[in-house]
Amino acid sequence: MTTTDTAGLSAAAAQPVVRPGRFKVFLGAAPGVGKTYRMLDEAHRRVARGADVVAGFVECHRRRHTEGKLDGLEMLPLAGHDYRGSRYAELDREALLSRRPQVVLIDELAHTNVPGGGRHAKRWQDVEDILAAGIDVVTTLNIQHLESLSDVVEKITGVPQRETVPDEFVRRADEIELVDIPPEGLRRRMAHGNIYPPERIDASLANYFRPGNLIALRELALLWLAGRVDEALHKYRVEHGIGEVWETRERVVVALTGGSEGETLIRRAARIAGRSAGGELLAVHIARSDALAAGVSHAALAAQRALVEDLGGSYHSVVGDEVPTSLVDFATAENATQLVLGTSRRRRLERFLTGPGIGETVVGLSEDIDVHIVTHERAGHGRLLPSRRRTLPTSRLIAGPVAGVVLPVLLTLALDRMRGTLNLTSEALLFLVAVVGVACIGGVASAVIAALTAALLLNYWFMPPIGEFTMSDPDSVLALVVFAVVAATVAAAADRSLRLSRRAARATAEAETMSSLAGSIVRGDQTIPALLERTRETFGMDTVELAPEAPDAASGTESRHRIGGGPDPDLVVAAGPGDFLVLRGRTLPSSERRVLAAFAAHVGAAVERGRLAEAAAEVEPIKAADRLRTALLRAVSHDLRTPLAGALAAIGSLRAPDVDFSEEDRAELLESAEMSLNRLNRLVENLLDLSRLQAGALTLELRATTLEEVLPAALDSLDLPSVDTPGIDVQNLETVPALQADPPLLERVLANLVGNAVRHAPADRPVLVTASALAGRVEVRIADRGPGIAADDRERAFEPFQRLGDRDNTAGLGLGLALARGLTEAMNGTLTPEDTPGGGLTMVLSLPVAADATAGRL
Repeated sequence: MTTTDTAGLSAAAAQPVVRPGRFKVFLGAAPGVGKTYRMLDEAHRRVARGADVVAGFVECHRRRHTEGKLDGLEMLPLAGHDYRGSRYAELDREALLSRRPQVVLIDELAHTNVPGGGRHAKRWQDVEDILAAGIDVVTTLNIQHLESLSDVVEKITGVPQRETVPDEFVRRADEIELVDIPPEGLRRRMAHGNIYPPERIDASLANYFRPGNLIALRELALLWLAGRVDEALHKYRVEHGIGEVWETRERVVVALTGGSEGETLIRRAARIAGRSAGGELLAVHIARSDALAAGVSHAALAAQRALVEDLGGSYHSVVGDEVPTSLVDFATAENATQLVLGTSRRRRLERFLTGPGIGETVVGLSEDIDVHIVTHERAGHGRLLPSRRRTLPTSRLIAGPVAGVVLPVLLTLALDRMRGTLNLTSEALLFLVAVVGVACIGGVASAVIAALTAALLLNYWFMPPIGEFTMSDPDSVLALVVFAVVAATVAAAADRSLRLSRRAARATAEAETMSSLAGSIVRGDQTIPALLERTRETFGMDTVELAPEAPDAASGTESRHRIGGGPDPDLVVAAGPGDFLVLRGRTLPSSERRVLAAFAAHVGAAVERGRLAEAAAEVEPIKAADRLRTALLRAVSHDLRTPLAGALAAIGSLRAPDVDFSEEDRAELLESAEMSLNRLNRLVENLLDLSRLQAGALTLELRATTLEEVLPAALDSLDLPSVDTPGIDVQNLETVPALQADPPLLERVLANLVGNAVRHAPADRPVLVTASALAGRVEVRIADRGPGIAADDRERAFEPFQRLGDRDNTAGLGLGLALARGLTEAMNGTLTPEDTPGGGLTMVLSLPVAADATAGRL
């Protein structure tokens, strides 16, 4: 129906109300347990209750009992697509959205669509769109197709799972029903030919359908569903305000290095988190200064981040000097209960030479946190590239000078036993190699000690006169001087190279952290609390808050935002004009403060955006009021004047002294004046009601109201002959219960909706008014066969003073739909437009059932 004299509330008051479709999943441990059969059985029950159910895609696999359940159900034609010389039948998503049933059956949720055959690559993505359109979906899924369990199922059955569905999407289902059957019962069903054709039975029973496989798959399904039940229990406790602790909450942290083992660790951690009520998965990557040397793959980290988010977890990047300490600090700050790490990639010799690895150190530091060391395919195969320390630890600072003294002495003892076999040049070169080695261990200071020690030993033991610190040969003096200069130069070069390497690695870690922050902002995770939390995590602080001025220890400045809680500030950083970041927890080195300044700049930009948004929000009501005043003046100048002019013309004719009207003419003129004045009265009432709605001054008296008592009065107000007029077809009013509404306001709503439909319906196609009850609400549908309204223009029809699609400019102020939606929402209802099957527009008015309505009428 072309909505004529219809508009909606003001843009601020009339937001579209779209109820997402309900989502039900029949979950099975293996093929053949009866998921499709149970889905079809559910469909028949809903059809018997009066629901509009369509089979969008049902795969029966030639099972006669399942195919028999299709009888009596409407089948949506499938869309055919050609691919590599074959034709495939797929779910016709567009036809389904056009048909808009109440419920659609869609089998095999994990199915991959034919390339080029649809909008999405996966069927679950089509289902997501269908749910968003307000259509209920009933579907089926096997446990092996869940993303977090695909690798486990492959280990159990030996069959790789190429089609998966993100766990987070399945967990959003309103209802998950497990279709369970004991393993032996499933094998008997297979043996009787009720699952696969005869030629596949023996192979299936000997492979995938072995008893051990089925038992393991059944346990996986029960454990995963048990986690879903725990989530429902948590929701129940929150809704009912139950504060007592019934279950402990698991927070599982998985450490990622960017290696190929990351996906294995993530899935293992997701399963651990999913087995408890409200379990939470957190993935963390420690951005350390040896990121270049440790084989970190940023592409792998990006893929692992996407996997973590698909599994419902969160990804974090933290700058840390020492990986084990930073990892435990992060887990402690997040109140984690479990840590998941991969087995060390170092070979046995590496472990023997370098001592305990990250895993062993974390175990020693973890205290109350349980640590899981998970094996993977790279365990013991060595690092991708050799690792270096980010800074010189205390052990090397001590070992360097010691080596500068001990190593030349040991080399002197060795060369003394070989005296006579090497000349002075060879002996000096060997001492030079020892000096370079000491520079790599302890830096340039240790190398200088080694060079001096080596020069003295060369002079005393190998330059004539031997045994004295004197030299008689000028060549020996020159050789010793050249040795000292070369040794110092090479040591300085080696030390500078190490310093530059550490500096480059530090820059890489900082760049990685900033890239992660920028990625969070691009994804929309840019609210001020989120940025503050990210800052706290990244720099390992106890608290981070945003204050309007720089506080001192005694000022007690009130902060606008606070993450954590703590005493005196350890660091204050400017975050823009009049804003400061106050950090507590530890003192940051200057290198980390550079990165912190960038974080503070992002926080300041977010604050400024918030201020601009608030200013824009303050201006918007003024602009809306100005638009409303302009439209009102335009309407008063034209639409109110038209009926007033008609009434004045009729009355003026009657009062004309020079015209003698017959009784029929006088009656006609009086009727014309009355109609014009009635129309003027309705226009004024609409204006007053709309102004009351916008001012929040509308008085309601909600009570149990039946449609039989309200609709006839609404139709009478439209000056229609009777309810039985050919222009309106009323059905099913007596079958619905009383609804909770204000009778006069409901009468106004129905009058506006029906009058709008009558104006746009063809003369030979009556307007249909029907009602039904579903889930505690009554839905009244007013359907016409007019030209309808394009989907993109429907919300414009609910704006005041719009006549979208009107055929003339005399139909009124354009307040009908605006007022109808406003009054409906005031009565806790909704008013939404839909396509009429076969063409036209249907207005769906939904109101709650009255509390005292009898259950029998539901």
